[in-house]
Amino acid sequence: MIQTKKPQFNLLFLIFIGLGFCLNLGDAIKVPFRVNDVLPVLPRQISWPVLNNLHNAVDLMPSFVGSITPQNNESIQWKGACFFENTARLEFPDSGDKGLGGGVLHLTTSSAHSWTCMDLYVFATPYRVTWDYYFASSEHTLKFESWEEAAELEYVKQHGISVFLMPSGMLGTFLSLVDVLPLFSDSAWGQHANLAFLEKHMGATFEKRPQSWQTIINPEDVHSGDFLAVSKIRGRWGGFETLEKWVTGAFAGHTAVCLKDEYGNLWVGESGHENEKGEEVIAIIPWDEWWKLALKDKSNPQIALLPLHPDVRAKFNTTAAWEFARSMSGKPYGYHNMIFSWIDTIGDNFPPPLDAHLVISVMSMWTRVQPAYAANMWNEALNKRLGTERKTVEWHKE
Repeated sequence: MIQTKKPQFNLLFLIFIGLGFCLNLGDAIKVPFRVNDVLPVLPRQISWPVLNNLHNAVDLMPSFVGSITPQNNESIQWKGACFFENTARLEFPDSGDKGLGGGVLHLTTSSAHSWTCMDLYVFATPYRVTWDYYFASSEHTLKFESWEEAAELEYVKQHGISVFLMPSGMLGTFLSLVDVLPLFSDSAWGQHANLAFLEKHMGATFEKRPQSWQTIINPEDVHSGDFLAVSKIRGRWGGFETLEKWVTGAFAGHTAVCLKDEYGNLWVGESGHENEKGEEVIAIIPWDEWWKLALKDKSNPQIALLPLHPDVRAKFNTTAAWEFARSMSGKPYGYHNMIFSWIDTIGDNFPPPLDAHLVISVMSMWTRVQPAYAANMWNEALNKRLGTERKTVEWHKE
């Protein structure tokens, strides 16, 4: 009988792989690699099914680890995705090209869990967002050549620089981008990516029909208050709506309402309609014009007409609806429903609730870069929620 050494080889291979998957030996031994660090170099048939299960779009969300100020130098310690021991300190050199001086952030990394991993960080103040990655156990420096203005210097002195860790490391972040970027492709591939994303992250099911459902909508059969639910599944708006569905739990990315005037003409009231200036505003447009735009839309919108229940229709006040619609026509598109369905929902989210430090960093930075956009995004939303008027987002100074 001929004996083979294959069982011994398989045993050694399993032990080797076991070391790669080891999660708790960081303090005792640095393993040569982890399987998820080297999967990309393996054949695609092996690596991609595993990678797709290890990472998803949530991994694009940075995790707040602390604010580094001159007062708390090296007092903040945290565990990274790669390096288990990390500290940071902040220094203020005297010079700067704007006369305000600059800053140097010293970040020390040690105790890597393997030889092939790296950590990816995002650093933010209300005036800037930057990033860096670290591959070796060492003291790394991130230089801020000069503060944007005196207010940034004062803020950093009091509140520090916010440090965010990409919890899935460089590979996980890249794979998450691979999961998200195809959503915006204006192609059949992009359309398939959107449907696959909803199936994977929301548990959606799609039944492929032998033939597409098509119908002719007779405006005479449509009444004031009837609802239009729109779902776009390809291109720029398709990708945006897919992410919007994911964070809100809805399967319609856009909605509109039908209104009939005293002459029996059918109109559609909707927000986000692009006017001749390229601005997204609330508009009331004739049904025929709205329908032609929908048919020409390259994002392949799926449209459902949802009539009011007869009991509700009997109570619907068409006069009041027209008065409200006319009062809103031409105003900027507001996002208060969308933003609060993401941030303000405590439970049953698909993505987890956003970190408060991340929210305020993005909101404050965006307010400075695009104040008009911020005004009809979170300023409108926060004023509506808090019952205030004309308040804006500002960083609090103690």
